[in-house]
Amino acid sequence: MKLILTKDVPELGHKGDVVDVADGYARNYLVPQALAVKASEGALRQAEAMRQAREEAARREREEAERLAQSLSGARVVVAARSGDEGRLFGSIGVADVAQAITKFTGIEVDRKIISIPAPIKEIGLHEVTIQPHPEVSFQVTLDVIPA
Repeated sequence: MKLILTKDVPELGHKGDVVDVADGYARNYLVPQALAVKASEGALRQAEAMRQAREEAARREREEAERLAQSLSGARVVVAARSGDEGRLFGSIGVADVAQAITKFTGIEVDRKIISIPAPIKEIGLHEVTIQPHPEVSFQVTLDVIPA
């Protein structure tokens, strides 16, 4: 049975995709759960519009991520933290601290969910932090931790 997905379905497809599935799977699961509708002429046109809108949104998200990467790539962000005599921090620097420091030094808001720190930062010095705003776009920012 040909169906048009109205929501993303794992292992099957994305919203707006036209799929061919077993009749029982369509009647008993996809249609009652409002995950798909039968493919008619009008529904196929609507599915094409949904697919184009999804592709346009994905393209815009990638362009925005690339713009962010160009503006921050290779940037050096300074974070002041309290430390002991030997350069060990009293606490650690986390992703929220990094996001706040990037906003403070560059004026660019960065969501802390896209920041990746391989291990907690507990020493003074230079550290590499990975920022991945899009699955296909990833870049490094140098974090300079100085004593406060």
